[in-house]
Amino acid sequence: MPPIKRAFDLIVVVPTLIVLAPLMIVLFALIAILLGSPVFFLQERPGWHGTPFHILKFRTMTDTRNADGILLPDAARLTSLGRFLRSTSLDELPELFNILKGDMSIVGPRPLLMQYLTRYTREQARRHEVKPGITGWAQVNGRNTIGWEKKFQLDVWYVDNQSLWLDIKIIFMTLLQVIKREGINQPCQATMEEFKGMMRKP
Repeated sequence: MPPIKRAFDLIVVVPTLIVLAPLMIVLFALIAILLGSPVFFLQERPGWHGTPFHILKFRTMTDTRNADGILLPDAARLTSLGRFLRSTSLDELPELFNILKGDMSIVGPRPLLMQYLTRYTREQARRHEVKPGITGWAQVNGRNTIGWEKKFQLDVWYVDNQSLWLDIKIIFMTLLQVIKREGINQPCQATMEEFKGMMRKP
């Protein structure tokens, strides 16, 4: 990771955490009251070069299961508070601590699931040549309304064209997108559909 990118992350994240601390405390309390414990969603994700780390988010779903003990679909477990947190991207505020720790950057391809690592093509896997980010080039160019193939193309484009000025541009585009609440989910879905690998042409 270029030193200037790490320095930029810290310069932005440290004062942001201080300013947003009261809001995060309020959200912590609301989630604790309405959803109970745990307040945070902690999950292993692949980071730089695929190295695992634990991403930290505010919890948005219940753990409701069916009679067989199987978790209900995401749409059935997503609460009204959770929908609000996701639509405003407030659920991702704890990821600022991931940036502070050095697992993530402000800008970079979003960290997906560990099981996806074996499903990428060699070109798609290049998205892990940089640290994952809270936001990225794919997020400001469609986010969850575009398909996986297009999303990975945008991620790799960022890897090849990353710069401080591009990061600043993406941050401002992200803020505008959050205000408009655009591209949060795919139509008729609570979360992005699972990536199962690209279909091979005969």
